[in-house]
Amino acid sequence: MGLDVHWAVDWLKLSAKAMAEHRVELIELDRPIGDSDHGENMDRGFQAVLQKLDETPPETPGAALKTTAMTLMSKVGGAAGPLYGTAYLRASTAWGDATDIDAAALVSALAAARDGVVARGKAELGDKTMVDAWTPAVEAARNAAAGGADPLAVLEAAAEAAEAGAVATDPLVARKGRASYLGERSAGHRDPGAASTALLLRAAAAAAAGSAGDAGSDAV
Repeated sequence: MGLDVHWAVDWLKLSAKAMAEHRVELIELDRPIGDSDHGENMDRGFQAVLQKLDETPPETPGAALKTTAMTLMSKVGGAAGPLYGTAYLRASTAWGDATDIDAAALVSALAAARDGVVARGKAELGDKTMVDAWTPAVEAARNAAAGGADPLAVLEAAAEAAEAGAVATDPLVARKGRASYLGERSAGHRDPGAASTALLLRAAAAAAAGSAGDAGSDAV
């Protein structure tokens, strides 16, 4: 049994909660190497996503992500809006009108999201961007699915890899974005986009864990 639209909405609600709770942390990460606005932008963007989801409840997981994409593109400033908007839009396209998202579909969506970020931002692994969280997440999810993991395990693997990837940006010298203007001085700071990516993927796993718990209680 896969994940449905209720999981997708729960994921986005938990994403909004994570952006609110970590707003100051993301601002502080962005301060030395960016515009100090990543946390504020992400929090504002996901609060707008919640409003849109309430106004027009989605009928499929893909529709939920498309609403998220359009909202982030219009509400989030800086590079994050276009990058995350593209990521969610590519993921929604990968799912189409599917109502049940299995492990393979999760991998497809994560890969599509990562590829969208790469295409939009022209960044590669090691450039000290959110790609450094997305790429290991995709690989971990793909390996987990290939090993027969269920959707929850796939998302947990992706979240753990994204978290490790975000930490791994600390010593890197930025080669893309505003941080790249600092050259060697960008080393020693975590990329805020990689950090927010890890938070969003952890929210996806947490939502799936909640869905699994609900399914278990229904079975009883």
